[in-house]
Amino acid sequence: MSDHICDMDISETYRRNAAKERAFAAACELPNRRTMYEKSAETWEAMAAAAEETADMAIANAAAKAAA
Repeated sequence: MSDHICDMDISETYRRNAAKERAFAAACELPNRRTMYEKSAETWEAMAAAAEETADMAIANAAAKAAA
């Protein structure tokens, strides 16, 4: 369970990074730079989702092993 909490912290960090990138994009006047920030935010969001999915699978696998 502690691994799951750790992974949630990682996903929260990734989501905070995505929010920062979106804030940079909103404040940016240069279209190419804005696009770069938006793509970066999408990447951070994808990494957060992957970390959460991995944590969920680890919990399910641990439960399945415990039940076996």
